[in-house]
Amino acid sequence: MKYFLLKSTCEYLKENVQIIKFIRRIDNNTIIIEFNNKNIIYFDLNKSNSKIFKTKEQITSKKDFNAPFDVVLQKKFTNAKIENIELYNDDKIINIKVSSSSSYKKQISILQLEFTGKYTNIIILDENRVILEALRHIDEYSSFRVVKVGLKLEEILKKDFVPKIEQVEDIEEYLYNVYKDVEKDNLENIKNQKIINVDKNIKKLENILRALPKKEELEFESQNTYNKANLILANLHIIKPYQKVIEVENYDGNIIKIELEKMDNPSKYTNELFKKAKRFKQKASNISLEENNLNDKLEFAKRLKLNLQNSNSIDECEFLFPKKEKNQTKTKKAQNYESFFYEGYKIMLGNNERENIYLLENSRASDFWFHLKDRPSCHVIVQNNKKELPSNIIEKAASLCAKFSVATNGVFEVDFTQRRNVKIQHGANVLYNPYNTIVIKI
Repeated sequence: MKYFLLKSTCEYLKENVQIIKFIRRIDNNTIIIEFNNKNIIYFDLNKSNSKIFKTKEQITSKKDFNAPFDVVLQKKFTNAKIENIELYNDDKIINIKVSSSSSYKKQISILQLEFTGKYTNIIILDENRVILEALRHIDEYSSFRVVKVGLKLEEILKKDFVPKIEQVEDIEEYLYNVYKDVEKDNLENIKNQKIINVDKNIKKLENILRALPKKEELEFESQNTYNKANLILANLHIIKPYQKVIEVENYDGNIIKIELEKMDNPSKYTNELFKKAKRFKQKASNISLEENNLNDKLEFAKRLKLNLQNSNSIDECEFLFPKKEKNQTKTKKAQNYESFFYEGYKIMLGNNERENIYLLENSRASDFWFHLKDRPSCHVIVQNNKKELPSNIIEKAASLCAKFSVATNGVFEVDFTQRRNVKIQHGANVLYNPYNTIVIKI
């Protein structure tokens, strides 16, 4: 982090903070400090990219941190009065000196935040600069500057150069923008990761579609196998034991050869051929349905990719394509719909007519149903056991309905009502009344 930014931050803190109300670690290298007047600032002491930032909404901790460093950090600095804030030794080190309010004797502690490249660290010191704890402990084999509990902290050799000074008009706005830039980078990284996974699924579906046999080929195989079985059956009396090939006259009057290499029992073999012919015929009749299902899944994957590309937040990306949990794959294969989860609500989306029918037939009267107004669309069901849905859930479900029903951005009307008000006419065609309409922009 640049010297002039640390200097401006230090001056901002001097003017605006007097007490540390709350402090703790929220990530491996990041601590959150709440000063007076709910002034919350984050200090990220990552060696490769240290920074200080603020956010409009508080960041939740990724896990509980209970190491000795965390215990001492909270003990020494929670509800502590700030005595002084300075750039220590006029270097890229912020020193926050506090006095404990819980002790009968005034006790001084120092929080030293070192934004110094390879020495980047958070070190807790007493008033004599003896180390009480540190984020990173460093032994004598790793560096000339040892960081161990109980030792007096050695000074960092200050580099002999004149730092470039730039003016920061509004340091608070700058700290907010730091986080926006970080979130923007994180969003792009998460988008790319999820789109790569969706692309893999798209490629897989396309390969399966290309590998599907043609209906005409399956019908030909069925008829050919059926004819072969009938010819063997009609000529059982001339087949000798262990004969590998027979020559017979087919239905067109031509002499053909039939391989009998795998035939141990002629009667059993012909039954197997009849069964095989039947399977070819069934597969031929179902191949169109399988192809349609695969095309529907492919279309959904492509729209999912488009919606991920258009996402404006990490939360939206995680909603559309959450991380897989254990046993999730098995559960998903058994579903006749696509499912999403938002703030405790399960939102189900029909990807084709079959899935739409399934949702209509298996939803409860109290569930809410969504559909684009006066035009074809997927059906969306929100599981619910109350008379009303929160407005943010309505908006999320309606947005989902629009995003997976149309290929272009725009403004769309989405009708919604409880499932009890939806009457099935034929297939996935319905009539519904009463209902409400929400306008969605995507």
